[in-house]
Amino acid sequence: MSIGGIIIIVLVIVVVIIAMIAGMYNSLVKLNERVNEAWSDITVQLKYRADLIPNVIETVKGYAKHEKETFQMVTEARTAAMGAKTVKQAAEAENAMQGALSKIFAIAEAYPELKANENFKTLQMQLQDTEDKIQAARRFYNSGAKDLNTKIKTFPTNIINNMVGHFKTRDYFEVAETEKAKIEKAPEVKF
Repeated sequence: MSIGGIIIIVLVIVVVIIAMIAGMYNSLVKLNERVNEAWSDITVQLKYRADLIPNVIETVKGYAKHEKETFQMVTEARTAAMGAKTVKQAAEAENAMQGALSKIFAIAEAYPELKANENFKTLQMQLQDTEDKIQAARRFYNSGAKDLNTKIKTFPTNIINNMVGHFKTRDYFEVAETEKAKIEKAPEVKF
């Protein structure tokens, strides 16, 4: 084999290696952006829900003036949710918000005239719709985080990531242990 042939083979090998490295790096970039987009979707929905909550509180306050402790709890949960900077903080704030909102709706059960109020019904439907969107955004985020984390940890992409040191694994947006217990416990049916 001539020197020209050897040079061509070496160049082809080098080009293939560079193309593989570029492909692995680009796949990390795409997954990272997908997770960023999913996190953005979650924050948009959390912000929308946080904007709805003062309206719910004001509507309920008109009927249940003596429930100040519950209103304070919802306000504090809303503030924590708005101030969350990390996935873990957002998940903790989200769990506190779920508890606070459930207390608001429990109050509504005690006031039939509140339950019949059209503003309250509309707000309740909007909150439920937002909760559904938050759940969907969570699933999308967690799926992206799983894909990114797997790619970062598997060979040979982990070598590329270690060379550039740019991509980090992401935390999952998880449900609190108390909520997991509710989900995992099957409902009892008695006749």
